[in-house]
Amino acid sequence: MCTGEYADDFAALLARARDLEASQASYTFCIRTTATYECPYYGADGVLRRSRKQVTAHGSGFAFRHQDGGTLLLTNDHVAEWPAATNADHPVDDVPLGCRRVADDLRIVDNESDDYAPDDVPLSRVVVDPQLDVAVVKAGAVLPVMPWRIGRSAALRARNVVNVRGFPLGIFRADNVGKVVSAYDRDDYKDWDHDDFVIDAQLSPGNSGSPVLAISCKTGEFELVGIYHATYSGGSGLNLVVAIDQVRDLMATLQRSPRKRTVNLGVLDGAARTQLLSLSSASLHPFFPLGALTAEIRPRADGHLFFEVFSRDFPTRVNPLLVLEDLPSPLTGVFGGVGRVWVGNTRGLKALDWSALDAETQTGIGRILDGLRASSLAAFQYRVSEAAANTSKEHFQEAARLHRVLDRTVVARQELADLAGDLADRLAPKLQESSLTITAELFDSPAPAAAPTTLLSEPPNQASSSAPVQAGKATAPTVGAVVAGGT
Repeated sequence: MCTGEYADDFAALLARARDLEASQASYTFCIRTTATYECPYYGADGVLRRSRKQVTAHGSGFAFRHQDGGTLLLTNDHVAEWPAATNADHPVDDVPLGCRRVADDLRIVDNESDDYAPDDVPLSRVVVDPQLDVAVVKAGAVLPVMPWRIGRSAALRARNVVNVRGFPLGIFRADNVGKVVSAYDRDDYKDWDHDDFVIDAQLSPGNSGSPVLAISCKTGEFELVGIYHATYSGGSGLNLVVAIDQVRDLMATLQRSPRKRTVNLGVLDGAARTQLLSLSSASLHPFFPLGALTAEIRPRADGHLFFEVFSRDFPTRVNPLLVLEDLPSPLTGVFGGVGRVWVGNTRGLKALDWSALDAETQTGIGRILDGLRASSLAAFQYRVSEAAANTSKEHFQEAARLHRVLDRTVVARQELADLAGDLADRLAPKLQESSLTITAELFDSPAPAAAPTTLLSEPPNQASSSAPVQAGKATAPTVGAVVAGGT
């Protein structure tokens, strides 16, 4: 029963632990979360109107500490908080995209059919961590708390037995038994960025936020080893549990530890520019994504790089929204500087006078150029790795890693894609203005000696970062996808 730190069979649970469980009041609770969204729409008369839509879901939570006359509970972020606005990455069932959350409510209820409000226990959010998909909420009332100590999820092994306690479908309190299928799984689906382990207990929507307990071989008692939060939509009975080792500090300090999303795009230095110049020169398909837009890189023999950003209509329309020149730097160890800049639309392109631009626009262009550098480098590195993916397991895993990096880069650069579109809308040639077409000669031969170039006084050398977007309540299930288990 015990070949490691945790048991493989419930027979290892001592009688005193069983007696304590039998006499202990339940420390797991059904959490009802309600939100109201305001949705704009145009009436038949063309006037902008607004409608309101209320949505309700149920999840699970458990009490772990008394504090200041109240009780702290753990649950999932996707149980405790609805998206601030609905979009493609943060959909809400039965709510159109583009709606804004204007009110929400969080409380403990008996179950999903509990309509008697006076005995509900209101909850307030103390701290939420979207990357961990964990939240601490507080009840003003004194509730029974979990009597077991916090364990070590790092010590779990495959075949260890676990006990999960929550409210499947929000209908009733239930205990489920399962086994650890995999002791480690990296969860980087959408907003999530943490370590999971996988169990085979039969769980349902509504179980999200349930405590996952293992039996210590040392004490013969339960220990908290994780919080159930999601399932694989394409795999029946494969459930993902947030490993408790990452949650320990948040439970103690009630503060979210600042950390950056683990997307390693490398340093944009001289070596990276040399690599980008080489890879793009050899490519027959120099296209790559910038958020939802398509971009292209054109290298020139003298080391100049030209980035073009196209509209959403590409390739139906090939008029670039933005063209940026990346100048080679005379210094070693740095990427380069911003050269000439053009903005465009279907009427053509207009060259911008750098000195006439305000500081905010200059900064925005510098950020877009950094994003183009990082995105193109990630795309080309992935293509090289993909070509060798079938030669060995190591190459296959590296290609998969780079594919995840590229996917994250696309999401992180959407802000820059929107910024490029805004620049074009604001500065592109108007009807009364003259426009020009950038000819192939510009890309194929060195620029004339008199051609003006303007360098940023402090050229950006690092890829701009973007805060992660919050995880949504639910996602459309696809085979192999990960879906939140709380709704």
